[in-house]
Amino acid sequence: MINYDKLWDNYSRFVLNELNLEEFSCDFYQINENKVFSNLYKGDYFIKSRETIINTGSSSIYNNIIYPKTGKNLPSFGMDLMAFMEKKVIIVFDFQHPTENYNFDHEIVIKNMGEYKNNTKEIRFFQPGNHFSNYIFVRKCTVHEIDEYLDDFKKYVLTYKEMVESAKPSDLDESVYIDFDTYMHKLDPVSGFMESRFGKEFAKNYVDNFLFPYAKL
Repeated sequence: MINYDKLWDNYSRFVLNELNLEEFSCDFYQINENKVFSNLYKGDYFIKSRETIINTGSSSIYNNIIYPKTGKNLPSFGMDLMAFMEKKVIIVFDFQHPTENYNFDHEIVIKNMGEYKNNTKEIRFFQPGNHFSNYIFVRKCTVHEIDEYLDDFKKYVLTYKEMVESAKPSDLDESVYIDFDTYMHKLDPVSGFMESRFGKEFAKNYVDNFLFPYAKL
């Protein structure tokens, strides 16, 4: 029996603990068996981590974008971990630069992650250059294979941690993320799924005000 409520726990615990993120806001909404958890975290070098968990009993989606403080030209760290059914799972994580068409690379990433550059050959939805990097990690699998990619995820998180802690960003210019959120809002793969589970009004309000609040549409 698959416990979809805890499907992504190993991933979520690791990233929150390693980046020392502290929860400062949480919310919960439910319609029938469909549940959505909305959590915000902060940290020494982060404006926020915006976490969404959607559980339906037979599917589970974990989405988190971590926005670093500004002034050091750092990428966000984003993850879309999506299990729509037992045999339809998509795992995505990446260093997501707020500037579109920015050729992101970094000496720490090159040192730690060289073998991961261009590791994903077939990408239709997430395109490097459009805020995604050449290190984007995309895999399709089943729910039973999810933890096979946990070590890869840990390496990305630890590299991101090293990069941020070496830069020590301190500025709070949220306008840096306007273009990023606007693009991600248009791209978002979960909107239709949320609408089917929670209704059009809730889904639109959620996407506009929680997932991508910096977006200008």
